[in-house]
Amino acid sequence: MKNMLMIDHHKCVGCKNCEMVCSLVHEGICASSLSRIRVAKDERAGWNVPISCVMCEKPLCVTVCPVGAASRNPVTGLVTFDEQKCIGCRQCIQVCPFSHANFNQALGVAFKCDQCEGEPQCVKYCPSGAITFEPLEIALHQRRQETAQKIAADTLI
Repeated sequence: MKNMLMIDHHKCVGCKNCEMVCSLVHEGICASSLSRIRVAKDERAGWNVPISCVMCEKPLCVTVCPVGAASRNPVTGLVTFDEQKCIGCRQCIQVCPFSHANFNQALGVAFKCDQCEGEPQCVKYCPSGAITFEPLEIALHQRRQETAQKIAADTLI
């Protein structure tokens, strides 16, 4: 997989634009319950954390799906759900360690982020830049630099 969604929860303002644009693009309506990305919030503590599929190297959702509706695309590396094959057993939802897989009650099928096939709209419409789509090595380098700066700042005080 060339790029991946990277989330900086420190930048998230909790606007839920990502949720609305996601459900609009995929389902044709603005509904948090149909979004492939969800913003977990704790208003008292003052945090917002967008949560989306991390495309695990060893995806449990693929392993447990009894009908092969969950699979990894060998070309793109994306883990996707085929709604035509899904029988609605929700095994994928139960095993996801990030509680990311979702269920469409009206259709009786599971769904999850497909990264908009390489052009994630949540990134495009995130006003704070909390969600980016970038090569893993670049993202990791940036995070390492930020962590190193924090450590250096703490030791200099």
